[in-house]
Amino acid sequence: MLNRVILIGRLTQDPELRYTPNGVPVCRFTLAVNRKFNREETDFIDILVWRGMAENCAQYLSKGQMAAVEGRLQVRTYEGRDGIKRKAVEVVADDVRFLAKSGSASQGAAASRRPDSDPWSDIGEEISIEDLDIVDRSEDDEVPF
Repeated sequence: MLNRVILIGRLTQDPELRYTPNGVPVCRFTLAVNRKFNREETDFIDILVWRGMAENCAQYLSKGQMAAVEGRLQVRTYEGRDGIKRKAVEVVADDVRFLAKSGSASQGAAASRRPDSDPWSDIGEEISIEDLDIVDRSEDDEVPF
């Protein structure tokens, strides 16, 4: 069985850092993720991060910033203050990558000054099919390995 989730989206608010009674840091935030085929539909997904990564998220992430999250889906039940049982669905993150900040006018200028040696500098940016170089290897007689 497999339970893996990978998301890229923008934070809807600043992360909230708390500590368990044992002193373990835990951070919560919500990612707004657009649907692939309909940009007008957005899913708001709760993210839960533990320990050192939680402190990093609280320190370096902020509302509107783009982030990539990898983790597992967790469904838990709890009883609300009104006595009704409820379900909470969240992603427990194993890894969080901090991507481009939103709304920064200098972001485009900074990206143009970025060295070309970083192959991951454009992660999280949208591309169109016209931007891809498609190589047709059907005429090659030799196997490359």
